[in-house]
Amino acid sequence: MSDVGLYGLAVMGQNFALNMASHGFSVCVGNRSQPKVDLTVNRAKAEGNLPLVGSSSVEEFVSKLSKPRKVIILVQAGKPVDATIAALSEYMEEGDLIIDGGNEWFPNSVRRAEELKPKGINFIGMGISGGEEGARNGPSLMPGGPKESYDIIAPILTKCAAQVSDGECVAYCGPVGSGNYIKMVHNGIEYADMQ
Repeated sequence: MSDVGLYGLAVMGQNFALNMASHGFSVCVGNRSQPKVDLTVNRAKAEGNLPLVGSSSVEEFVSKLSKPRKVIILVQAGKPVDATIAALSEYMEEGDLIIDGGNEWFPNSVRRAEELKPKGINFIGMGISGGEEGARNGPSLMPGGPKESYDIIAPILTKCAAQVSDGECVAYCGPVGSGNYIKMVHNGIEYADMQ
């Protein structure tokens, strides 16, 4: 059984999955299209037989995760996130955790957390900064959600985040939506600075 799942294997998803695996966590990956799964599995083999396995369906993906299940999704913001959560939650159980690592509008994260409450599935919205290289070698992570849910995923996030002289570049940001809000402010500052 894998320690954590990552669903959505564009550049950020592939690289963050490989980051977690290179830190010794067993990772199961999934994606709507099988070629991205195969590519990520092959990259893990080529990069030192990292502990990463693929899946061919959402049901198989969820079945390969240890409980409580921890799933990071990295898909395009908006409707694709809703569709992914709907597909995953069909097979997930009370106490499991979904972490959306995309650049999402924070009210959507609040809404999704509320929609998952009746099933007992926990939700964290998490900003990720650092781009492709950061995702692979250590991003800055901004998780917001229930503190007890953060505590479940914190051992993975603290090892996989960027490491600087005074610690890792991750901290609990507060209730659901706060991580997305901080990432939004971060992006505003970054893009204005680049201008």
